[in-house]
Amino acid sequence: MARRKGLTIEDVARRAGVSVAAVSLALNDKGTLSEKTRAHIKRVAAELDYQADALARGLRRSPMGTIGMVLRPLDAIGEYAPSGVDFFSRLLTGAAVTAMDRGLGMMFVPNLLRSPVPAFAYSLDGYVVSDPVVDDPVVQRLEDRGIPYVSLGRNAARPDEPHWVSSDDDGSTRTVLEHFAAAGARDIALVAGTDSNGWNQDCEAAYRAWTAAAGLEARVLRAAEGAGIQGGQAVAARLLREGVPDAVLCATGRQAAGVLEELRGAGVSVPGRTLLATASDSEHARTSSPRISAIDMHPERLAEHAVDMLRGLIHGTPVAERVRLPSTFIVRESTTRNVGI
Repeated sequence: MARRKGLTIEDVARRAGVSVAAVSLALNDKGTLSEKTRAHIKRVAAELDYQADALARGLRRSPMGTIGMVLRPLDAIGEYAPSGVDFFSRLLTGAAVTAMDRGLGMMFVPNLLRSPVPAFAYSLDGYVVSDPVVDDPVVQRLEDRGIPYVSLGRNAARPDEPHWVSSDDDGSTRTVLEHFAAAGARDIALVAGTDSNGWNQDCEAAYRAWTAAAGLEARVLRAAEGAGIQGGQAVAARLLREGVPDAVLCATGRQAAGVLEELRGAGVSVPGRTLLATASDSEHARTSSPRISAIDMHPERLAEHAVDMLRGLIHGTPVAERVRLPSTFIVRESTTRNVGI
């Protein structure tokens, strides 16, 4: 995939309304420019990401043998080690190990939209973008610079986009709902996230289709991923006011932990009165009391396939397209009727 021409010093000069010589002097802290002019030129260069792009331009003549990875859900909440959430650490480990096994270096970039961008960010051979949102500006930035990328998680805004790897969110959601139904649940609520990514959209679409086919009312509540346990508590408080359902499926483990804590505090037995599961296994799900049934999306395997797909794109070799990988539903005490607290 050919890269587009990068930004030039002429572009910076044109945007700043100064000469090319003035830009050179300002960025190298030389000459007798006024502090106002120097600051203005540096501000324009930063807005254009010129420093990183200029470095990248000098490295683009030959591959670096290094790829990058960005985690858009963690960019959104501005925290890269959220307590109890190990999906992303497993994802990063899987990507790094696979890259090394394929003879590649791996660079994890906290946020391509945050200034200053790491110096080598735009010189990498390609990117794995985890869970892009609709009209994701990071995806747009990579495309503007002609940098190959693979979406880890379906690109929700681009159904025809060929290069993505995803867990089978439709299938795993249906598995949990069938499990609830087999235990006698008829009133089932979904606690969805708010990020506009493929994972949230596919899980909710599967839930709505399943409840419609079963002749059940859909009850969808939302809690921002960044709200964590507190978001789950707020949703559970609403359920207590509106009517406790027979079962609750939460998008994240932190949401599920918050729902469990709030329901138990109100005297609602789990699983005696209400079944509870999460669509993303986590430390919270594994260590709560009762332990929460959860979907393991096998992030290491997702990362391996994404890295291999990106490697093929970079080298121009045939790659699989639109890969969906099966998840595993782990049944624990929170959905087992003969266990109650």
